[in-house]
Amino acid sequence: MNEMAQIRQAGTEAQESVPHNIEAEQQLLGAILTNNDVFDRIAPLVSETDFYDPVHARIFEVAKSRISKNTLASPITLKAFLEDDPGLKELGGPTYLAKLAGSAISPFAARDYAQMIRDLSIRRELMQIGKDITEKAASVDVSTEPAEQISEAEQALYEVAESGRSSTGFQSFLAALTTAVNVAGAAYKRDGGLAGLSTGFVDLDRRIGGLHKSDLLVIAGRPSMGKTSLATNIAFNIASTYRKEPSPDGHEEAVSGGVVGFFSLEMSAEQLAARILSEASEIPSERVRSGDMDEPEFRRFVEAAKRLEACPLYIDDTPALPIGQLAVRARRLKREHGLDALIVDYLQLVRASTTRDSRVNEVSEITQSLKAIAKELEIPVIALSQLSRQVESREDKRPLLSDLRESGSIEQDADVVMFVFREEYYKEREKPGDHDGEAIAKWHEEMEKIHNRAEIIIGKQRHGPIGTVDLAFDGRFTRFSNLAKPWQHEGIGDT
Repeated sequence: MNEMAQIRQAGTEAQESVPHNIEAEQQLLGAILTNNDVFDRIAPLVSETDFYDPVHARIFEVAKSRISKNTLASPITLKAFLEDDPGLKELGGPTYLAKLAGSAISPFAARDYAQMIRDLSIRRELMQIGKDITEKAASVDVSTEPAEQISEAEQALYEVAESGRSSTGFQSFLAALTTAVNVAGAAYKRDGGLAGLSTGFVDLDRRIGGLHKSDLLVIAGRPSMGKTSLATNIAFNIASTYRKEPSPDGHEEAVSGGVVGFFSLEMSAEQLAARILSEASEIPSERVRSGDMDEPEFRRFVEAAKRLEACPLYIDDTPALPIGQLAVRARRLKREHGLDALIVDYLQLVRASTTRDSRVNEVSEITQSLKAIAKELEIPVIALSQLSRQVESREDKRPLLSDLRESGSIEQDADVVMFVFREEYYKEREKPGDHDGEAIAKWHEEMEKIHNRAEIIIGKQRHGPIGTVDLAFDGRFTRFSNLAKPWQHEGIGDT
């Protein structure tokens, strides 16, 4: 056998070794062409891309197009669309369509055949992904890091898994009602009556009902307002109260707190940890960074660090992370350690998967992807966002939804939008000169009223009303805390 013949034989053998079942494809297509109702049963399971034979894929595509338009798909009606198809001509032309109809299986077996075709298609995709991984790994390219190749491979595998899932479609109102009752029942039994995870802030929890699964929450503010501090405080409050117990089915589930993932695209993991340690030990963050502590403070600092060792808070400080890789890493964290809440600091530093024609479209892709992550992993996702400078030009500097950068997509995709506002920050910069005694006395009086106070302005909420929640803020420890109000008792205070 000469060299060329050997190559051809090897190619034929490789093609035959690829998982496929031509007979199953023929019989499923025959069932569809003889009874179009079969298509509705198998449509969630299989698509034209799952067929191994390209001619079968085109027949399925034409049949699907006609059925979706409520027109008949039969060997006769498909003939006009496929009689010039070169692949069909090789198989015998339009008579092949009649042959398919003659080999039709029972409609009751159609789903089993469709599932078999889909499973074989997945196997072929897995083989192709394995081949791609091998080829990329063998090609030593300075522009492609191995870690990026791993993320790409994980993303490709995940897409195969997701495309194989059938959609849930319609569900009865009874099923949806049962789910709603179960959520309300769990909230009733939980301390504080929350439907979601507690943020650790009583008034905020009462206003938004905690952090709900599948929700995208946006915390926005101008620089130095404390949005990162608020997110860090929430992360610490959730992780530090984590407790799990065995459920009736034998699995362990969180009964309070949870595992938190924190994507810190602006600050390093060490800086974020220093902030949390400053809050826990009540030592100013600048003294933590410089090591300027006396012996009792250092002892308190070490004790706080020991308490936090087992805290299930995971930090990823990779800069300029693409949204696709962010999703991959979130899934991996959930798979390996569990995941009950995800925080992204901040939204504008996340990269879109592909370069778009405008920054607005890129941010739209990012917010839609974050919402998809929340729904897929069934966790609340908190994304921090910058505000535009137009806030500074107004007399009343309390933020509005229109102040969000690229506000359209953020406002649309978010379930909750909260603004962090500290009037003290702006009032400090309005201090009059010492020569004007009356003005400076008035300034001191106003400063005293707003000192160490912050407003969390809820500008949008799908689950409840908007409004304002007052919190205490201690800048020395970058810490927010509950603010005691003399007029506030069990209900929500006037805001």
